[in-house]
Amino acid sequence: MLATLLAVDGPDTVALTPVTKAGLADWLTAQSPAVASWVKAVGFTGEAGSTVFLPGPDGAVAHVLAGVSAIDDLWAFAGLPATLPAGSYRIDAALDARAATRAALGWALGSYRFTRYRKAPEKGFANLVWPAEADRGEVERAATATWLVRDLVNTPACDMGPAELAQAAQDLAAEFDAAVEVIVGQDLLDRDYPAVHAVGRASPREPRLVDLRWGNPEHPKVTVVGKGVCFDTGGLDLKPSSGMLMMKKDMGGAAHALALGRMIMMAGLPVRLRVLVPAVENVVSGDSFKPLDVLRTRKGLTVEVGNTDAEGRLILCDALAEADSEKPELLIDFATLTGAARVALGPDLPALMSNDDTLANDLTEAGTAVDDPMWRLPLWAPYRKGLDSKVADINNVTTNGFAGAITAGLFLQEFVSKGTPWAHLDTYAWNGSARPGRPEGGEALGLRAAYAVIAKRFG
Repeated sequence: MLATLLAVDGPDTVALTPVTKAGLADWLTAQSPAVASWVKAVGFTGEAGSTVFLPGPDGAVAHVLAGVSAIDDLWAFAGLPATLPAGSYRIDAALDARAATRAALGWALGSYRFTRYRKAPEKGFANLVWPAEADRGEVERAATATWLVRDLVNTPACDMGPAELAQAAQDLAAEFDAAVEVIVGQDLLDRDYPAVHAVGRASPREPRLVDLRWGNPEHPKVTVVGKGVCFDTGGLDLKPSSGMLMMKKDMGGAAHALALGRMIMMAGLPVRLRVLVPAVENVVSGDSFKPLDVLRTRKGLTVEVGNTDAEGRLILCDALAEADSEKPELLIDFATLTGAARVALGPDLPALMSNDDTLANDLTEAGTAVDDPMWRLPLWAPYRKGLDSKVADINNVTTNGFAGAITAGLFLQEFVSKGTPWAHLDTYAWNGSARPGRPEGGEALGLRAAYAVIAKRFG
């Protein structure tokens, strides 16, 4: 499944030795004087990300030294698939299961390119022989799910509207023999998803609600919800061009939800999985919902629209109400929800909010353990009054502009029962610049941590 990870050694496979700055001197001591002199002469110091090629008797590359910050660093080998000459390599070091799995996963994540709209470079990626102790299932789950997020988010809105996002869910369902239902257009009103319909009705690309189900109905219920705003103009509260430029990625939450579903189904976890994705475009037309409109929601609460650019929480509230109606043992939503979360935490840390301390602690600990970090923000109850409305049950925004990520979480909390363990991840879903294993563009953030918690609880 992972083309750059090879099952067996070949006669032309090159040994690749990872060394740290601190460990380089000991390694050199064990080598011949000629090798030690060569390494010193080319100025190799073991700096993370650097390499040096050691020639064999025939002048061909016989060995590679790769500088790493730590042998078990997830990203230690992630830059090598793109920078090493094409060919096959094997890691010449003793790796335990954790380090071997991380090495293989980093290599796989560094072997991604988005080539839908242009020809792939002639130079392919370097291949790695599977490290002996690597957990292949874990690597394949995490890598293919991450690639799915990247592919979906990187695809522009012209080719990733509500119908195409729904098709991605249908393709996933077909791969794993899951059931999927897609509720479209007017049927959203007939089936009581009025907020999803209100946000998406202005677009000629009809809004829809994707409902994927998999697993034994008798198993614990795990439900994942993802914000699927395929493009967000801001609606009548129109974004400036700078704010609108990246809005193809506003369906990043849906991409994460589908990818998490993929990981769960690939692993065959004993859960009854449900994935709900409200998929819309928030555009401007004569049928756009308007500032100070009052919308009815699936839960029965009325919402005054303080800002049409806070549309993600409006479509999520219907999906969360439906998810909560089944009282799942675990409910997680992913959403590219607020700029306030990025101001607070930057692009790399999803903001986590939860009504369950144990779940929140499990997620943050898993994030640290699998190098997929997140940071918890409080659902600070005193801020809830900022969402009060004089004409409806709740407003979708506050007027003071403070704590935007938290008040968005407080809004969503209104649609989840206190007894349902729920976590909300406000994720950026994007790399603004390239780093080893993390190319510029769409990115999975919080995905592997969420899977780790589910696998530990229910696996």
